[in-house]
Amino acid sequence: MAKATKYVSKIGDEHGNIAWSETENQIWQELITRQLSTVKDTACDEFIAGLEKLNLPLDRIPQLEEVSTVLRATTGWSCEPVPALIGFGEFFRLLSERKFPVATFIRSREEFDYLQEPDIFHEIYGHCPLLTNPSFADFTQAYGMMGLNASKEDRVFLARLYWFTIEFGLLDTPKGLRVYGGGILSSPSETEYALNDKNVERKPLDVLDVLRTQYRIDIMQPIYFMLTKVSDLDTIRELEVEDIMALVEQAKELGLHAPKFELKSTSKAS
Repeated sequence: MAKATKYVSKIGDEHGNIAWSETENQIWQELITRQLSTVKDTACDEFIAGLEKLNLPLDRIPQLEEVSTVLRATTGWSCEPVPALIGFGEFFRLLSERKFPVATFIRSREEFDYLQEPDIFHEIYGHCPLLTNPSFADFTQAYGMMGLNASKEDRVFLARLYWFTIEFGLLDTPKGLRVYGGGILSSPSETEYALNDKNVERKPLDVLDVLRTQYRIDIMQPIYFMLTKVSDLDTIRELEVEDIMALVEQAKELGLHAPKFELKSTSKAS
């Protein structure tokens, strides 16, 4: 996870509050206004319910404690300020403690539509609403505990599970296809692409299949995995009780699927 980045996280004061500039608050306002216009008929019901609980400000970047107050009251989670990029070990440790890492910087206007690093908009808007949902919150903590105890090699396989669920997961519901992955929810172009593009492959989520599927962080995804929703997001709880680490061993033995994209030595394909 750790790599070079031009972004630097801001440091809060003695109360953890960050002094955001007028320009930074304006970028937040434009991002959230645009994204809120896309959630109807695209985001899953649980995400929309979480947005209502968080009641995020539209005109400024929220302070982390504002978000943490709601998360603690609903699922016992909180936001943890971190540098722009952190390593796998720290990432898994925080999740295992029900602390969601939030890099305290916001993207530049030059990277308004897409950036590879997860900024505060991606983390707060894309992920925190679903952390108000008990099923999703419990799965995220269970994932962190698995990763915390995994080897360096196994963590690469577990990264694919996070990528295709928490970041880029789809939900097949009686109302139609919906998004629950934060990487899609924080991108209007990928929302449209993931749900409607005819060239996209959408598959029922199978953990072993996911663990063997490569991805790139700098392109629209050629494949998405779908959970099946009957009544709510409880389906994701089933991933907790599976012996995922045994499936990691199977994935290592079977090998990776051929990538559905061009591999580049300068990009991260894991």
